[in-house]
Amino acid sequence: MIRLWHVAQSRSFRVLWALEEMGLEYDLVRCSFFDKSLRAPEHLARAPAGRVPALAIDGVEICESGAILHYLAETRAPHLRVAEGAVGRAQFLQALHYAETLGAHLANLTQHHIVLRDAAMRSDTVMRLEAMRLAAALRAVGPDWAAGAFTVADIATGYAVLLAQRFVAIPPKAAAYLEACQARPGFQRAVAQDGAAEIYTRAFYPPPEGAST
Repeated sequence: MIRLWHVAQSRSFRVLWALEEMGLEYDLVRCSFFDKSLRAPEHLARAPAGRVPALAIDGVEICESGAILHYLAETRAPHLRVAEGAVGRAQFLQALHYAETLGAHLANLTQHHIVLRDAAMRSDTVMRLEAMRLAAALRAVGPDWAAGAFTVADIATGYAVLLAQRFVAIPPKAAAYLEACQARPGFQRAVAQDGAAEIYTRAFYPPPEGAST
């Protein structure tokens, strides 16, 4: 049995989406960032950073979402990857890892807008700069699938664009790309399984105005 430890709206959604795209049976373990479950010794044993996702599969536990996507495609859904030496391999790898560039900006924005609850701890400059950097990075996304056909790289990138709309106006090509992602039945099934929002409770978090801190 495949088991996924998951928090709604987090990067574990990428794995949830992949499992639904692949039609795999899995056990979903719902977790929260707001209790101590992710710091419990048994969870730290599978995810040393105390985060999600964590996936138990084939007798091992994996906790990096990009690695999980790649492994799932290799072992369960080869049609959702581009094999070594095949046409589109470079584009597949580029998109799979470019999602981490987008994710770095998103993590900084999430940290400042949501995690740092005390306004004195936030930097208006960081929030404005990261929003600009994210908007610029999104110009490289879409409107077509990264490697010609839909792959797990599009799951990684699609999740980033889905989250990016919380912080910036999505460029037209990226907006068309996100619309194509959201139209997929696998995406829709994953949304239905995701759970109640506990991280992003507002539709949009604009960059601050005024003097920087």
